[in-house]
Amino acid sequence: MTIELPVTLSDSVRKEWVDPNGHFNMGYYAVAYDLATDGLFELLGCAYVDIERTGGSVFLLELHVNYLREMHEGDPFRITSRLLDHDAKRIHVFGYMHHATDGFLSSTAEMMLIHVDMKTRKAAPFPDDTLERIRRMKAAHDTLPWPPAAGRSIGLKQRKAGVS
Repeated sequence: MTIELPVTLSDSVRKEWVDPNGHFNMGYYAVAYDLATDGLFELLGCAYVDIERTGGSVFLLELHVNYLREMHEGDPFRITSRLLDHDAKRIHVFGYMHHATDGFLSSTAEMMLIHVDMKTRKAAPFPDDTLERIRRMKAAHDTLPWPPAAGRSIGLKQRKAGVS
């Protein structure tokens, strides 16, 4: 059985997202992944429209974006989202941005997000119905191979002593 990841955003590179280098600016990739995360939250029952019902929202703790291939103004793209892991309060998500017509992978993003009680502004467990949706999605996504870019660290390789 092959599972398809949910498309959580379909859009195109907007004029205001293009920098003087003539390509999709790095900061706006984060905007696109933020919008895609909103799409994922709608599937999980923890979107902005659910704040009043649940009293909670989800905040970003960490974001790692890998830029793999340029996109330019007007290029259509789609983002699919994968749930890598979770606990009662956090979700670990991996996003893939593909050019919508040419099909190439433009970037990936890895995110750690936390559920927050909006009254106390402190971490709190997801509501039971949301947690059940998270569990079901993770079980389905566990059938896929681990993304090679997930969990990577950033840094320069250590040079050997005496070598410059």
